[in-house]
Amino acid sequence: MISASMVKELRESSGAGMLDCKKALEATNGNMEEAINWLREKGISKAAKKASRIAAEGLAFAKIMDNKAVIVEVNSETDFVAQNEEFKNLVNEIANVVLENNPTSVEEALEVEKNGKKLADIISEKIATIGEKLSFRRFEILEKESNQIFGTYSHMGGKIVTVVIIDGQDAELAKDIAMQAAAMKPLYLNRDEVPSDRVEKEREVLTEQAENEGLDKNKLPMIVNGRLNKFFEEVCLVDQSFIKENKMKVSKYVESKNSNIIKFIRYEVGEGIEKKEENFADEVMKQMNA
Repeated sequence: MISASMVKELRESSGAGMLDCKKALEATNGNMEEAINWLREKGISKAAKKASRIAAEGLAFAKIMDNKAVIVEVNSETDFVAQNEEFKNLVNEIANVVLENNPTSVEEALEVEKNGKKLADIISEKIATIGEKLSFRRFEILEKESNQIFGTYSHMGGKIVTVVIIDGQDAELAKDIAMQAAAMKPLYLNRDEVPSDRVEKEREVLTEQAENEGLDKNKLPMIVNGRLNKFFEEVCLVDQSFIKENKMKVSKYVESKNSNIIKFIRYEVGEGIEKKEENFADEVMKQMNA
């Protein structure tokens, strides 16, 4: 009988997850020393030692399969590993697993089995062989209609990746819009998507700024509305100036092509992750001693 206290003890000594510790103890009939060796043999104990490190580099990657597309972000600790073929193959494998199985969350995706192994175990094995913390951070699945087309764009070798869906079959237009989203960093497709509380907060800030500038109070509403339009032009894809025809808005350019933007997703590797500054020599020593 494997008790909770035994699992806890093995977890504290190995740094591995609770489920892996339970599996190790079951496989070794509760022998603590053999369980530790079991974890080491599986590469799990070594991987767990790296769990506290920050993985903020890596790759974003988009893949299309018929009427479905997926965009994923998988993180590593260093850009050197991110450009490694073994890591790139892992990212591609993760994208395939998501496309083929339609998981609704990363946690669900990690439980999917491929060739008899859970995706979580496949990643753990790569952590052990590559020698860095790797993290499957996020994904999104997109589906299009038969009268629509996907457009994708990858910038800086996968540091920024976008996927768009537009009406029609104009592949060049779809790629142009994907490039626009990558370059100009829109947060929303259009004004309807901007949360009302964010709009009101922006209006408050702009009003306060205008008041502090000593502008005519009677003209404040008009001034604030004008500045709010500038805000929308920055954060909404369709309101931005088109990068190839900067005198024309994206919405007007797409309209001139008899099309319409249905959806876009933009991933930038490491966005929102707090990166830790470290001395390079110290980091080399850590790698050598890992």
